[in-house]
Amino acid sequence: MYPDPDVAAFITNTFVPVRAHVREQADEFKRLGQRFDAQWTPTTLIIDPAEAAERHRIEGFLPKDEFLAQLMLGLGHSAFGRGKFAEAREWFDQVLGKYPDTEAAPEAQYWTGVAQYKESGDGAALAATGKRFAERYGDTVWAKKASVWLR
Repeated sequence: MYPDPDVAAFITNTFVPVRAHVREQADEFKRLGQRFDAQWTPTTLIIDPAEAAERHRIEGFLPKDEFLAQLMLGLGHSAFGRGKFAEAREWFDQVLGKYPDTEAAPEAQYWTGVAQYKESGDGAALAATGKRFAERYGDTVWAKKASVWLR
């Protein structure tokens, strides 16, 4: 299903993948597409298994590092949605550590601070995250979102 062995291994070891091919499984593709409002192919969804809630969506093809970073970001969002803030931070930190130059990294930095705040209740976590945006990712929308934490 995934030509890159690293991507295939990560997905196999981390997820329960479900695939519906647009032509070969047209009925299932239509059913799932309607259920999850998939507007384009491929659409990759991170679904929280406990609640059947969508936690992250990736639409279209991405290069390997961008795709892996988005998958990890989705795992962080899934853990966050279940109230597992330490686990969420671990996933967000992995994005920052392994894929710091991807589009997912600024979002991971933002959510790392939010997860740390939710875990500790200490507003200093948000302020520290806001300051980190001055060092890196300062020109992103995520830096703008975090800018209120500096006031």
